[in-house]
Amino acid sequence: MAKKEEYENPILQLLDKDNNDPITLYDENEKPVEFEQIAIIPLKDKLYAILKPLHQMDGVADDEAIVFSFEEDDNSEDQLLVMEESDAIIDEVFEIYNKLLDEQGSKK
Repeated sequence: MAKKEEYENPILQLLDKDNNDPITLYDENEKPVEFEQIAIIPLKDKLYAILKPLHQMDGVADDEAIVFSFEEDDNSEDQLLVMEESDAIIDEVFEIYNKLLDEQGSKK
């Protein structure tokens, strides 16, 4: 497992399949928020991350996870994680995730 110091960009941390460490993102007030990494889901030539807050978050139930999309930063070459707002996309991402879980369960 890689050390946290090795990841300057949280996206690289997410894309490392061997990394199970929490990922820290910052809200609109620059407050750090830690998430558990659940899955990276490809959909329509785009990547989405399913992340679960490790601590209570306003508007998010204890058993809920949030879908983030990988977006290009207009001001640099960096990628950003942006909370997905489209209910249709969120539903599709969780549908794919649930299918993957079902397939994995049937292989055991």
